[in-house]
Amino acid sequence: MKYLIGLLLLSFAAIGQQPENQYNLIPFPARFAGQDGQFSITSTTRLVTAPGTDAGVRAVAQTFASQVKAANGPTLSLAAASPALAKGAHIFLTINKKLTLGDEGYKLTIAPNKVTAEAATPRGLFYATQTLRQLLTDNRLPACQITDKPRFGHRGLMLDVSRHFMPVSFVKKFIDLMAMHKQNTFHWHLTDDQGWRIEIKKYPKLTQIGSQRPETLVGQFYQNYPMQYDGKPHGGFYTQNDIREVVRYAQSRFVTIVPEIEMPGHARAALAAYPELGCEPTKGYTVATHWGVFDDVFCPSEKTFTFLQDVLTEVVALFPGKYVHIGGDECLKTAWKQSAFCQELMKKNKLRDENELQSYFIRRMEKFLNSKGRSIIGWDEILEGGVAPNATIMSWRGTAGGIAAAKQKHTVIMTPTDNCYLDYYQGNPATEPLAIGGYLPLDKVYAYEPMPAELTAEQQKYILGVQGNIWTEYMPTPESVEYMVWPRALALAEIGWMPAGPRNFEDFAMRLKNHLPKLDASRVNYAKRLFDISAQTQANEQGQVQVKLTKLDADSRIFFTTNGKEPSEKSSEYSGPITLTKTTTLRAITQTGGRLTQTFTLHKAKNKPYTYATAPQGDATANNLKLTDGVRGETPRDRRQWVSVYGTDLDLTLDLGEVTSVSKVSLNFLKIILEGGFPPTSVEVALSRDGQDFKEAIAQPVTYELNGPWSILPVVADFRTGRARYVRIRAKNAGVCPAGHPSEGKKTWFATDEIVVE
Repeated sequence: MKYLIGLLLLSFAAIGQQPENQYNLIPFPARFAGQDGQFSITSTTRLVTAPGTDAGVRAVAQTFASQVKAANGPTLSLAAASPALAKGAHIFLTINKKLTLGDEGYKLTIAPNKVTAEAATPRGLFYATQTLRQLLTDNRLPACQITDKPRFGHRGLMLDVSRHFMPVSFVKKFIDLMAMHKQNTFHWHLTDDQGWRIEIKKYPKLTQIGSQRPETLVGQFYQNYPMQYDGKPHGGFYTQNDIREVVRYAQSRFVTIVPEIEMPGHARAALAAYPELGCEPTKGYTVATHWGVFDDVFCPSEKTFTFLQDVLTEVVALFPGKYVHIGGDECLKTAWKQSAFCQELMKKNKLRDENELQSYFIRRMEKFLNSKGRSIIGWDEILEGGVAPNATIMSWRGTAGGIAAAKQKHTVIMTPTDNCYLDYYQGNPATEPLAIGGYLPLDKVYAYEPMPAELTAEQQKYILGVQGNIWTEYMPTPESVEYMVWPRALALAEIGWMPAGPRNFEDFAMRLKNHLPKLDASRVNYAKRLFDISAQTQANEQGQVQVKLTKLDADSRIFFTTNGKEPSEKSSEYSGPITLTKTTTLRAITQTGGRLTQTFTLHKAKNKPYTYATAPQGDATANNLKLTDGVRGETPRDRRQWVSVYGTDLDLTLDLGEVTSVSKVSLNFLKIILEGGFPPTSVEVALSRDGQDFKEAIAQPVTYELNGPWSILPVVADFRTGRARYVRIRAKNAGVCPAGHPSEGKKTWFATDEIVVE
């Protein structure tokens, strides 16, 4: 392995010596050596295979030929090897059973007069052709030698088509992009509360009723109180012929499809079609029109098990892969706790609680699927109550579930939210398309290490690989999916393929920048966040406020203005921290398209310390001065600049360092009613010279309309001629959520941002 890593690091240096657009491979090979010269593909170039080559190799050749043609290349003909072709300038695809690179490994030699690809299997040859596909520019291939194989066997992406249906054409495009970057598992999330998307012949109502919802939530989940809807029906499903078409397409690209049929939770679409499968058949189940987790789950009755076995019988007939994903996540137990049938079932089977009832449910479904020759995958909640004997765990709530499962000798796929959830924001939420929340920039994805250090070498063998997940609550179109998925999915592709060891993000970013034209050629609406500029404030030795600019694209240049004008390449070039002397709106660009507009508020409390009378639970922000860092919260979408106070009042004292004039104190509060984010009922601001005797207190109520969209509410205390060293702020919590609120009777919270003292 040390030898592999050494070659890999040498390859990074080799890239730097090559002309641009030469070896911009993603994922980068395990062993690589660049050479002089190029191989030109012309109309006389042939794809040469051994006589009698099996259909798999011919299919690989045909797929590659079609990809070359789609890239405006010549039409490549297939030919059987012969003495006449042996010395020609052709591309030779050879099965070599003696290679010890596994099913997916390959050797590739590109010389000016010949290209040779060898692998032990057609799958390995396919990956060799995808490397050629990436290297191909203007019908030329740069000379090099590659010996390659993946680190992990599972390199996946999940696409949720339940929240928003995606057409077959896009699903195929999605699979093709996966295959181009050597990702081999397409996890197809086909059923959920908001839609059932797969035709089941025995149960036609699943698509007649379960695939249709009358309308969809407008805005982010917590944006409006009460929730607002668009009034537009949304639906769609895949016929079994559609499924077969997609499966065939995936097989041609050596992508295995793992279908997901959710159970026992996330079942509202199924219950809307067949209410007798729920614990309350007369309840009137409907296909969900907003997002979230619901109490409506499958009842663990024999009728339900018969239904699910019938459904899965049709599913396994359509999908030839080893695995079926059965969900198992976010199953609320309320309906089971209230069900006399469930309670009696628990007593009969000596189950201690509802978690064990869920385990009973999952074990029964696993036993059935095992009888069909299939294995199950479940989200890490299936560990609760006792994991099914042969289940694979998909660890999403961090890494703890995966670690626990591996220690129990269960196979694991790592997909923690903080590193692998591609529905999280990837840039400034104030300017990005609406997303579910969170923040996952490209460099954080790339920094993820899927192999937990907490495991022994023996336990690490149970880690199958890594997967990115795309939940489509806020992605209504294929274009919006592409924007969120790529290029972050390429970072995951490299993580899953490259050998263990150090990874160089700057090198990845350079290759990615030069690789993006490949995505352009495939008309992918990828995000250009690689070119973003970020800003952080700091203090210099003289105590002056400085702004430090950073970017992921290491070789681009930054130009900026501080006078309100739009920057250009004729503006000042950034070379080091920018010193500010007053409140300033900084605008910056790079020549690669990066942009930044951010206002830095300079005031008397900038970088000044503060203390809490009682620190908000779980909040340590006083240590990093979030409330005095000069950056105001821009939007309720992004909580990074806000300090939240849960279920209690705020009592905070700010130390200005010396007695000075104080004419005004201002701060903002969030209003997010649906989430329980009620602004404080009143705010009091008081001044003191000694920190003991506070005078000149200004108290004011905070008024707002309960109904309506989320918002930012300013509070200003105008002192005009005050003098003080200490500023005390007391904000009164609103108490509990009122009657009629979804969280009626539960404690409220509020959030505030920068404390501005003038």
